[in-house]
Amino acid sequence: MRVFVTGASGWIGSALVPELIDAGHQVVGLARSDCSAGAIAGAGAEALRGDINDLDTLRSAVSDADGVVHLAFDHDFSRFEQSARADARVIGALCDELAGTEKPLVVTSGTPIVPGRAATEYDESLPGTPPAARDANARLALEAAGRGVRSSVVRLPRSVHGEDDLHGFVARMIDIARERGVSGTVGDGSSRWPAVHVEDAALLFRLALEDAPAGSVLHAVGDEGVPVQDIAEAIGRHLDVPTAAVPAEDFGFLGPLLSVDQPASSMLTRQLMEWRPSRPGLIDDLNRGHYFDEATP
Repeated sequence: MRVFVTGASGWIGSALVPELIDAGHQVVGLARSDCSAGAIAGAGAEALRGDINDLDTLRSAVSDADGVVHLAFDHDFSRFEQSARADARVIGALCDELAGTEKPLVVTSGTPIVPGRAATEYDESLPGTPPAARDANARLALEAAGRGVRSSVVRLPRSVHGEDDLHGFVARMIDIARERGVSGTVGDGSSRWPAVHVEDAALLFRLALEDAPAGSVLHAVGDEGVPVQDIAEAIGRHLDVPTAAVPAEDFGFLGPLLSVDQPASSMLTRQLMEWRPSRPGLIDDLNRGHYFDEATP
Protein backbone atom coordinates (compact mmCIF):
# COMPACT_ATOMS: atom_id res chain seq x y z
CA MET A 1 0.00 0.00 0.00
CA ARG A 2 1.23 3.51 -0.84
CA VAL A 3 0.55 5.51 2.33
CA PHE A 4 0.55 9.28 2.63
CA VAL A 5 1.45 10.42 6.16
CA THR A 6 1.18 13.97 7.49
CA GLY A 7 3.38 14.67 10.51
CA ALA A 8 5.73 11.93 9.32
CA SER A 9 8.79 13.48 10.98
CA GLY A 10 7.03 14.18 14.29
CA TRP A 11 7.03 12.16 17.49
CA ILE A 12 4.37 9.62 16.43
CA GLY A 13 5.30 9.78 12.77
CA SER A 14 8.95 8.94 13.43
CA ALA A 15 7.77 5.65 14.95
CA LEU A 16 5.01 5.02 12.42
CA VAL A 17 7.10 5.40 9.26
CA PRO A 18 9.45 2.47 10.06
CA GLU A 19 6.48 0.46 11.36
CA LEU A 20 4.76 0.85 7.99
CA ILE A 21 7.90 0.19 5.95
CA ASP A 22 8.73 -2.95 7.95
CA ALA A 23 5.21 -4.19 7.18
CA GLY A 24 5.85 -3.79 3.44
CA HIS A 25 4.17 -0.45 2.77
CA GLN A 26 5.54 2.42 0.70
CA VAL A 27 5.43 5.70 2.62
CA VAL A 28 5.23 9.29 1.40
CA GLY A 29 5.68 11.80 4.22
CA LEU A 30 4.74 15.47 4.12
CA ALA A 31 7.76 17.65 4.98
CA ARG A 32 7.56 21.38 5.61
CA SER A 33 11.34 21.88 5.93
CA ASP A 34 14.62 20.49 4.65
CA CYS A 35 15.26 19.06 8.11
CA SER A 36 11.95 17.20 8.11
CA ALA A 37 12.53 15.99 4.56
CA GLY A 38 15.94 14.65 5.55
CA ALA A 39 14.50 12.79 8.54
CA ILE A 40 11.76 11.23 6.42
CA ALA A 41 14.18 10.18 3.68
CA GLY A 42 16.58 8.84 6.29
CA ALA A 43 13.83 6.57 7.59
CA GLY A 44 13.40 5.07 4.13
CA ALA A 45 10.31 7.01 3.01
CA GLU A 46 9.70 9.48 0.19
CA ALA A 47 9.54 13.10 1.33
CA LEU A 48 6.98 15.45 -0.21
CA ARG A 49 7.80 19.10 0.44
CA GLY A 50 4.75 21.12 1.43
CA ASP A 51 2.75 22.70 4.21
CA ILE A 52 -0.19 21.09 5.95
CA ASN A 53 -2.31 24.14 5.13
CA ASP A 54 -1.61 23.86 1.39
CA LEU A 55 -4.78 21.96 0.54
CA ASP A 56 -3.92 21.58 -3.14
CA THR A 57 -0.70 19.75 -2.24
CA LEU A 58 -2.63 17.53 0.16
CA ARG A 59 -5.28 16.67 -2.42
CA SER A 60 -2.63 15.76 -4.99
CA ALA A 61 -0.80 13.51 -2.52
CA VAL A 62 -4.03 11.84 -1.42
CA SER A 63 -5.13 11.13 -5.00
CA ASP A 64 -1.86 9.25 -5.54
CA ALA A 65 -2.11 7.23 -2.31
CA ASP A 66 -3.83 3.99 -1.31
CA GLY A 67 -4.34 5.21 2.24
CA VAL A 68 -3.75 8.24 4.48
CA VAL A 69 -2.66 8.72 8.08
CA HIS A 70 -3.13 12.26 9.34
CA LEU A 71 -0.90 13.03 12.34
CA ALA A 72 0.12 16.67 11.83
CA PHE A 73 -1.26 19.19 14.34
CA ASP A 74 0.03 22.47 15.74
CA HIS A 75 0.29 21.83 19.50
CA ASP A 76 0.95 25.44 20.48
CA PHE A 77 -1.54 25.73 23.36
CA SER A 78 -1.58 29.52 23.12
CA ARG A 79 -3.51 29.19 19.85
CA PHE A 80 -5.17 25.81 20.29
CA GLU A 81 -8.59 26.84 18.95
CA GLN A 82 -6.98 28.29 15.83
CA SER A 83 -5.06 25.03 15.36
CA ALA A 84 -8.26 23.01 15.73
CA ARG A 85 -10.00 25.10 13.07
CA ALA A 86 -7.06 24.62 10.69
CA ASP A 87 -7.14 20.88 11.38
CA ALA A 88 -10.85 20.78 10.51
CA ARG A 89 -10.09 22.29 7.11
CA VAL A 90 -7.39 19.69 6.49
CA ILE A 91 -9.60 16.77 7.50
CA GLY A 92 -12.42 18.11 5.36
CA ALA A 93 -10.11 18.27 2.34
CA LEU A 94 -8.81 14.74 2.96
CA CYS A 95 -12.33 13.35 3.25
CA ASP A 96 -13.49 15.14 0.09
CA GLU A 97 -10.59 13.75 -1.91
CA LEU A 98 -11.10 10.20 -0.60
CA ALA A 99 -14.90 10.17 -0.93
CA GLY A 100 -16.18 7.19 -2.87
CA THR A 101 -12.81 5.39 -2.96
CA GLU A 102 -13.22 3.11 0.08
CA LYS A 103 -9.60 3.91 0.86
CA PRO A 104 -8.53 4.14 4.53
CA LEU A 105 -8.12 7.42 6.38
CA VAL A 106 -6.79 7.39 9.95
CA VAL A 107 -6.93 10.62 11.94
CA THR A 108 -5.83 11.48 15.45
CA SER A 109 -7.68 12.72 18.52
CA GLY A 110 -7.36 12.46 22.31
CA THR A 111 -8.95 10.13 24.83
CA PRO A 112 -11.97 11.77 26.49
CA ILE A 113 -12.35 12.84 30.10
CA VAL A 114 -15.34 11.15 31.77
CA PRO A 115 -15.94 11.99 35.44
CA GLY A 116 -15.82 9.03 37.81
CA ARG A 117 -14.65 6.27 35.49
CA ALA A 118 -12.30 5.27 32.69
CA ALA A 119 -13.34 6.63 29.31
CA THR A 120 -14.23 4.07 26.64
CA GLU A 121 -14.23 4.22 22.87
CA TYR A 122 -17.98 5.02 22.99
CA ASP A 123 -17.50 8.18 25.06
CA GLU A 124 -16.99 11.74 23.91
CA SER A 125 -15.28 14.52 25.80
CA LEU A 126 -17.28 16.92 27.91
CA PRO A 127 -17.44 20.45 26.48
CA GLY A 128 -14.59 22.58 27.79
CA THR A 129 -12.23 19.68 28.54
CA PRO A 130 -8.85 19.62 26.75
CA PRO A 131 -9.65 16.82 24.24
CA ALA A 132 -13.05 18.29 23.27
CA ALA A 133 -11.66 20.74 20.70
CA ARG A 134 -10.49 17.86 18.50
CA ASP A 135 -13.55 15.65 18.94
CA ALA A 136 -15.54 17.62 16.37
CA ASN A 137 -12.72 17.16 13.86
CA ALA A 138 -12.66 13.44 14.53
CA ARG A 139 -16.40 13.32 13.89
CA LEU A 140 -15.80 14.87 10.46
CA ALA A 141 -13.62 11.91 9.58
CA LEU A 142 -16.04 9.36 11.04
CA GLU A 143 -18.96 10.85 9.13
CA ALA A 144 -16.98 10.32 5.92
CA ALA A 145 -17.57 6.59 6.42
CA GLY A 146 -21.00 7.27 4.95
CA ARG A 147 -19.35 8.79 1.86
CA GLY A 148 -17.22 5.83 0.88
CA VAL A 149 -14.16 6.44 3.07
CA ARG A 150 -12.85 3.72 5.39
CA SER A 151 -12.21 6.27 8.10
CA SER A 152 -11.13 5.62 11.67
CA VAL A 153 -9.90 7.65 14.62
CA VAL A 154 -7.02 6.74 16.92
CA ARG A 155 -7.32 8.55 20.24
CA LEU A 156 -4.06 9.16 22.04
CA PRO A 157 -3.68 9.45 25.84
CA ARG A 158 -1.99 12.33 27.68
CA SER A 159 1.41 10.62 27.69
CA VAL A 160 2.89 9.05 24.58
CA HIS A 161 6.27 8.14 25.98
CA GLY A 162 9.47 6.55 24.82
CA GLU A 163 13.13 7.14 24.09
CA ASP A 164 13.86 10.49 22.41
CA ASP A 165 10.67 12.08 23.80
CA LEU A 166 11.86 15.67 24.15
CA HIS A 167 8.67 17.70 24.03
CA GLY A 168 5.85 15.59 25.50
CA PHE A 169 4.03 16.31 28.73
CA VAL A 170 6.27 14.06 30.85
CA ALA A 171 9.40 15.64 29.37
CA ARG A 172 7.94 19.04 30.30
CA MET A 173 7.25 17.86 33.87
CA ILE A 174 10.89 16.81 34.12
CA ASP A 175 12.09 20.18 32.83
CA ILE A 176 9.95 21.99 35.41
CA ALA A 177 11.23 19.74 38.22
CA ARG A 178 14.81 20.55 37.19
CA GLU A 179 14.11 24.27 37.05
CA ARG A 180 12.31 24.47 40.41
CA GLY A 181 14.12 21.78 42.39
CA VAL A 182 10.91 19.95 43.26
CA SER A 183 8.93 17.29 41.43
CA GLY A 184 5.42 18.64 41.74
CA THR A 185 1.86 17.40 41.78
CA VAL A 186 -1.35 19.41 41.69
CA GLY A 187 -3.32 18.61 44.83
CA ASP A 188 -2.71 15.17 46.31
CA GLY A 189 -1.53 13.66 43.01
CA SER A 190 -4.33 11.09 42.90
CA SER A 191 -5.51 12.17 39.45
CA ARG A 192 -4.62 9.59 36.80
CA TRP A 193 -3.17 9.87 33.31
CA PRO A 194 -3.58 7.25 30.58
CA ALA A 195 -0.36 6.50 28.73
CA VAL A 196 1.10 4.49 25.85
CA HIS A 197 4.56 3.77 24.51
CA VAL A 198 5.13 5.47 21.15
CA GLU A 199 5.96 2.17 19.42
CA ASP A 200 2.73 0.57 20.65
CA ALA A 201 0.84 3.62 19.37
CA ALA A 202 2.54 3.31 15.97
CA LEU A 203 1.48 -0.33 15.77
CA LEU A 204 -2.14 0.60 16.37
CA PHE A 205 -2.04 3.27 13.66
CA ARG A 206 -0.76 0.64 11.21
CA LEU A 207 -3.43 -1.87 12.21
CA ALA A 208 -6.10 0.81 11.83
CA LEU A 209 -4.83 1.68 8.36
CA GLU A 210 -4.82 -1.94 7.30
CA ASP A 211 -7.93 -3.35 8.93
CA ALA A 212 -10.08 -0.97 11.00
CA PRO A 213 -13.75 -1.06 9.98
CA ALA A 214 -15.16 2.21 8.64
CA GLY A 215 -16.25 4.50 11.46
CA SER A 216 -14.04 2.89 14.13
CA VAL A 217 -12.91 4.78 17.24
CA LEU A 218 -9.77 3.25 18.75
CA HIS A 219 -7.93 3.96 22.00
CA ALA A 220 -4.12 3.75 21.94
CA VAL A 221 -3.95 3.20 25.70
CA GLY A 222 -1.36 0.97 27.34
CA ASP A 223 -1.63 2.20 30.95
CA GLU A 224 -5.28 2.89 31.81
CA GLY A 225 -4.43 5.40 34.51
CA VAL A 226 -1.09 6.22 36.14
CA PRO A 227 -1.43 8.39 39.28
CA VAL A 228 0.33 11.72 38.85
CA GLN A 229 1.86 11.11 42.29
CA ASP A 230 3.62 8.02 40.91
CA ILE A 231 4.92 9.98 37.93
CA ALA A 232 6.18 12.78 40.17
CA GLU A 233 7.86 10.35 42.58
CA ALA A 234 9.67 8.59 39.72
CA ILE A 235 10.89 11.94 38.43
CA GLY A 236 11.95 12.99 41.93
CA ARG A 237 13.96 9.81 42.46
CA HIS A 238 15.90 10.23 39.24
CA LEU A 239 16.57 13.94 39.73
CA ASP A 240 17.18 13.57 43.47
CA VAL A 241 14.64 16.28 44.30
CA PRO A 242 11.68 16.16 46.71
CA THR A 243 8.11 15.49 45.62
CA ALA A 244 5.47 17.95 46.82
CA ALA A 245 2.18 19.58 45.88
CA VAL A 246 2.70 22.86 44.06
CA PRO A 247 0.31 25.49 42.64
CA ALA A 248 -1.22 24.52 39.30
CA GLU A 249 0.16 27.75 37.85
CA ASP A 250 3.70 26.40 38.27
CA PHE A 251 2.94 24.00 35.41
CA GLY A 252 1.53 26.58 33.00
CA PHE A 253 -0.80 24.95 30.47
CA LEU A 254 -0.11 21.55 32.08
CA GLY A 255 -1.72 22.59 35.38
CA PRO A 256 -5.33 21.79 34.40
CA LEU A 257 -4.29 18.50 32.81
CA LEU A 258 -2.49 17.41 35.96
CA SER A 259 -5.41 18.25 38.21
CA VAL A 260 -8.12 16.27 36.38
CA ASP A 261 -8.64 12.51 36.78
CA GLN A 262 -8.78 11.13 33.23
CA PRO A 263 -8.18 7.36 32.97
CA ALA A 264 -9.11 5.64 29.71
CA SER A 265 -9.72 2.05 28.68
CA SER A 266 -8.62 0.31 25.48
CA MET A 267 -10.47 -2.97 26.09
CA LEU A 268 -12.71 -2.63 23.03
CA THR A 269 -9.77 -1.65 20.82
CA ARG A 270 -7.77 -4.67 21.94
CA GLN A 271 -10.68 -6.94 21.15
CA LEU A 272 -11.48 -5.40 17.76
CA MET A 273 -7.93 -4.99 16.44
CA GLU A 274 -6.14 -7.75 18.38
CA TRP A 275 -3.75 -5.02 19.53
CA ARG A 276 -1.54 -5.99 22.46
CA PRO A 277 0.76 -3.27 23.83
CA SER A 278 4.12 -4.89 24.61
CA ARG A 279 6.48 -1.97 25.30
CA PRO A 280 7.28 -0.62 28.79
CA GLY A 281 4.58 1.23 30.67
CA LEU A 282 5.13 4.84 31.69
CA ILE A 283 6.71 4.24 35.12
CA ASP A 284 8.91 1.43 33.78
CA ASP A 285 9.98 3.70 30.94
CA LEU A 286 10.87 6.48 33.37
CA ASN A 287 12.87 4.01 35.42
CA ARG A 288 14.95 3.10 32.37
CA GLY A 289 16.59 6.51 32.81
CA HIS A 290 16.70 7.85 29.26
CA TYR A 291 14.41 10.75 30.14
CA PHE A 292 17.02 12.08 32.56
CA ASP A 293 20.03 12.38 30.28
CA GLU A 294 21.33 15.88 31.02
CA ALA A 295 23.04 15.94 27.61
CA THR A 296 19.71 15.70 25.83
CA PRO A 297 18.82 19.09 24.31
